This record gives sequence, structure tokens and C-alpha cells, in this order.
Amino acid sequence: MAYQLSAINAAIQTDPAAFLAECDGAYQARINAAADQIIQRMKESPIVLLSGPSGSGKTTSALKIEEELERRGVNTHTVSLDNYFKTLDRRTAPRTPEGDIDFESPLCLDMELLDETFTRLSRGEEVLVPHFEFARQMRNDTLGYPLKLGKNEIAIFEGIHALGPGIAGPHPEATKLYISARSNVMDGNKLCFKGTWMRLTRRAVRDYNFRGTGVAETLDMWANVRRGEKLYISPYKYTANIIVDSSLPYEVSVMKNYAMPLLKAVPQENDRRAELLDLVAAFDVFDPIDPGMVAKNSLLREFIGGGSYHYK
Repeated sequence: MAYQLSAINAAIQTDPAAFLAECDGAYQARINAAADQIIQRMKESPIVLLSGPSGSGKTTSALKIEEELERRGVNTHTVSLDNYFKTLDRRTAPRTPEGDIDFESPLCLDMELLDETFTRLSRGEEVLVPHFEFARQMRNDTLGYPLKLGKNEIAIFEGIHALGPGIAGPHPEATKLYISARSNVMDGNKLCFKGTWMRLTRRAVRDYNFRGTGVAETLDMWANVRRGEKLYISPYKYTANIIVDSSLPYEVSVMKNYAMPLLKAVPQENDRRAELLDLVAAFDVFDPIDPGMVAKNSLLREFIGGGSYHYK
């Protein structure tokens, strides 16, 4: 699917509030359709595995699906796979070709514990969901919490590696979702904003707002993030029972308010300066939208803040 720049700008000029509501409604319809399929597959397994690359909006999508399932009477628990990271051991940690620790590798996760967790939950047994402390790079089970699934209950495990063979492989009965910003923006037949740029922008703005990371540092990490996607995430997207496009036609027009100042502040000597200038030029052709108009429950709030969802 692709959006047309002329249609986006025309909608912004005519009635931006109606445009945002229409886009959010279209995404909610995709969430509702995913909830339909999850309910249909509940007899197969109470486990839902939700994957997608960085910046795809996995967390908000999982919470929106949880919200919709709860509305239909299905008790739902959303669990981040980040809590299943192993305590970092630099001697045995996976490495990138450059010799750095490869934090994108699925080998950083405790797959044996995940396998045991899915099996026990499916049997109706209680498990302990661990807690990973990123500041100390260690798992602290004393901060974990118990989880047991009763009748008409499911657990959504969300994370970039959820569909990988080490996690989903031993549990083919689980319902599998893949979520990503998959749509480009076209100017006629010309590509003017790539879906991968949407994800990069989301990540850069979120990193700056909530993680104290500058755009230059995010860009430096992006190459390894993309490498990890091609190795560990994208090859398994077509194993999903459900694929959801998380792109919003209005998001580039909102994000330019945040991204343009950040991009322009990157020093001229940065190695990726040419790429940055291409991205700045791409933002220029979009009419802006006041971020204050974005609904509190919009997926975009995961990246710009001020939303109604609580992210653990």
C-alpha cells in the first residue's frame, strides 16, 4: 500500500482534524481485524507472539489489541520480551562483524525460559515473568510477577524476535502477528518518503525525547539495527498469521515538527550528513500538522509522548 502526497496535503488543507480521525480509524480497523483472528485461534493456543522491526509501534499495537480483546470479554496480558534478556556476560555475548556486542541478536534472549513459559501457560500453570534492568544490564527476578492464564485468557508476548525460530519455532500453535510501517508516500509515480524513513524518524524522535539519545547516535546505531532486521526479523514475517501495517498517512506531517530541528542540528562533519539532507528535503514537501491535534490514544504518541497508554 502507498499513500499519495497530494492527497495528504489536500486533506490537511481542507480539514486536518477529520483527516487525523480518518487515519486513526483506519488503523483501529486493522487492530479490530487482528483481534478477530486472535479470538478465532484461541482454541489453538492462549499464546500470541507479536513481532516487528524497530519503530514499528509494537508496544502500542499490542496494548490496542489488548484493549479490544478486553472489550470483547477476553482477559489479556501483554508481556515485553525485553524482560527475557539474559544477564549480560561480555565473554559469551554475541558480537557484530565489527566486534561490538550485538544487542540485536536473538541469542541475547533466554529462549529456554520462554519455551518453558509458553508450555506452562498453555497448560494453565503459573509462571514468573522476569524483569530486566537495562541500567544494570541484568535480570532481576525479585522484581518479576506471577502470571497464570485461566479460561478465556491470553498472553501477548511482544518483541522484535517473537517470530524467530528459537521462540516461535517450538510453538507453531501460537498465534503470530507481524507489525511494521509498511507504506511509502508517493508523489505521483515518484517515491518521496520511504516506510523505513518513517520508522527511523519514529525511533530518532523517541530516542531523543525519552532516552537522551541524539539523532547522530541513533543514526550510528541504525545500520546495525537494519542489519539485525534483515538477519533476524524480516525473514520470518511471512510466517505470521496476521500482518498489520502501522503507518499513518498523517505522521510525516506531524513528525516534521520534531525531526527537522533535530536533523538540522547534526554537525556538518557527520558521516551521514548526505543522508540527513535527503531526509530533510523529504520532510519539506509535507504540509505540517500541529502535534497537539494528535489523539491521546494515537499510535504516534508512543514516539512523541503525551499519550494515554502506560508503557512499562
